[in-house]
Amino acid sequence: MANAQRLRRVGGEIQRELAEILRTELKDPRVGMVTLTGVEVSPDFAHAKVFFTSLAGVDQRDDVRAGLERAAGFLRSMLGARLRIHNIPELRFVYDDSVESGIRLTHLIDEAVATDAAQAKPRRRRPARAR
Repeated sequence: MANAQRLRRVGGEIQRELAEILRTELKDPRVGMVTLTGVEVSPDFAHAKVFFTSLAGVDQRDDVRAGLERAAGFLRSMLGARLRIHNIPELRFVYDDSVESGIRLTHLIDEAVATDAAQAKPRRRRPARAR
């Protein structure tokens, strides 16, 4: 359990530092407007999956990933200078579509509610009986 807690803590540190490096140091135009949504570190700290989203759009998603993959060595070396861990994990970037899925589900729910409201018939109230 302590190891899982350490993995989460290191993942959080990697996420914060990578976000700062992407914002201030990386000059690749393909990697603009990227948000890191999470980092999963392997138990041996050799690999890290870095989950990201981008405002670039679906058609440019692969370009953003290619830019991040191309910069992985640079990002890893910058992490090495900032983090106090023995081994800096190899970075692998994975697009996180959970935000888009959430938006799509919200729209579906809104449509279902609107359909139900349109189909619902107003109910007449019965007059109150005298007791």
